Amino acid sequence: MASDFEARDDDGTTAGPSPYPVDEIAAAWQRERPGTPVSSIGIVTPIWRLAKLLGDDRRRVLQRAGVDIATLDLLSVLRRSGPPYTLSTRELGRRSMVTAGAVSQRVARAEREGLVTRRPGEGRPRSVLVELTPAGHDLVESTVDQVLGREAELLQALGPAQQEQLAGLLRILLQDVQHRLGDDRITQVGGD
Repeated sequence: MASDFEARDDDGTTAGPSPYPVDEIAAAWQRERPGTPVSSIGIVTPIWRLAKLLGDDRRRVLQRAGVDIATLDLLSVLRRSGPPYTLSTRELGRRSMVTAGAVSQRVARAEREGLVTRRPGEGRPRSVLVELTPAGHDLVESTVDQVLGREAELLQALGPAQQEQLAGLLRILLQDVQHRLGDDRITQVGGD
């Protein structure tokens, strides 16, 4: 039986390993520009491609669930905060890793849909508190397992130990790149 990385001829027989496009890219640059550093291609290109594939798949799952990525992110941050599921807009921005303007847009949209309410905060002028409504709570509860279950399914090629190892390596790489770039903001791929 052919592996997932082997090509099949028209008659269904194995034609041998199919080339990994990332290796082809690195080899082409090496051939065309000998001495050009290509080692990053084997890491950065798959990360970009995975981000695109996973982002697109998450959008499809959420579309079927009737919610957009930004709204689910807002509701999830509130839900993970624990009872009473209320945070200031400043804290929402910090935890969502988006700008104050993006938080304002997300809150306004979710409020129109009856998923959150907002009220003035206490003690700080211009402070606004955002609270998850029962409808918002229900939407998170019905959606989060769909999203995380689907993503767990997509990672099944890696065993538990491999997933833990990859998560650790990605954590190291992300923190170092953030430090080198002086940028600890993270936004969703394709998000607002």
